[in-house]
Amino acid sequence: MVEIKVEADDKEQKLPLLQDVPIPNRAEKTLIQKAISQTFQSTAHLANLLPTGTVLTFQLLAPIFSNQGNCDPVSRFMTAGLVALCGLSCFLTSFTDSFRDKNGIVCYGLATFRGLWVIDGSATISPELAANYRVQFIDFAHALMSILVFAAVALFDQNVVSCFCPTPSVEAQEILTAVPVGIGVICSMLFVTFPTKRHGIGFPLSGN
Repeated sequence: MVEIKVEADDKEQKLPLLQDVPIPNRAEKTLIQKAISQTFQSTAHLANLLPTGTVLTFQLLAPIFSNQGNCDPVSRFMTAGLVALCGLSCFLTSFTDSFRDKNGIVCYGLATFRGLWVIDGSATISPELAANYRVQFIDFAHALMSILVFAAVALFDQNVVSCFCPTPSVEAQEILTAVPVGIGVICSMLFVTFPTKRHGIGFPLSGN
């Protein structure tokens, strides 16, 4: 029986061992990358500052309306409309509040300069109690902060960003990274420092 020996070619390139492959050093991450990582982890916290229904609606419809970031003029228009409507919802719900009627049923109303306008016409509230729900300056501040927080959440959504800015420059990428981080940190601090006393639509119910 003839043995056939196959000699290895000296010029043959050998694959390096796994231990020889250099492992990227995590310490080499830039400050922006670290900020992105930390901010993505706090996105849920930011969402807690917004009406639950608005956030869920946005997260559900954004990938559909934007075609997962591959926008044509129609999908771009629908995505812009979705962002605008959700932002308006965040603004308006900052002026809503809730109370319990004599039967213990939770009722919602819209705060005005005169008092609380009950959305459900079947429920009634005394003028003295309604006066406690008057619009104050802090309500406008919370409404503005809610819009800013929602804008930060929208900028964290890659479908929305890819829809309006598919190929951002280096400078634009830095802005898209830094602005939501700044908005999230500042608005979170303001919400903690000046908490709202309202328990409107999409927020925890009032015990009143």
